[in-house]
Amino acid sequence: MATDADFPCALTLRFPFPDARLSNIALKAIRVDKELSPLVHRELSTVAPDDKTSTEESVLLVEYKAATNRMLRVAVNSFMDSLSLVLEVMEEMDVDVLEPPSAS
Repeated sequence: MATDADFPCALTLRFPFPDARLSNIALKAIRVDKELSPLVHRELSTVAPDDKTSTEESVLLVEYKAATNRMLRVAVNSFMDSLSLVLEVMEEMDVDVLEPPSAS
């Protein structure tokens, strides 16, 4: 079994979404792509914002551990490409996802 000593490089990323539904969609879309290297471990979850303004789990939390800085960088770059694609699809396919509703 791998220990923390096997993965000395770590990074935690937090991506806020407008609501829990959207953070959950992103989580489910990205979760299906497993890490290709056994030298990288990734955990995805949704959590409430740190500022306690809401209890809604609208933040996508991504925790990476890797054997080397290079492996961590490659994994995070790949993740960011995937997240970018998910956001583009949300923007095109979902109603009012990334734009605030206009005042009437």
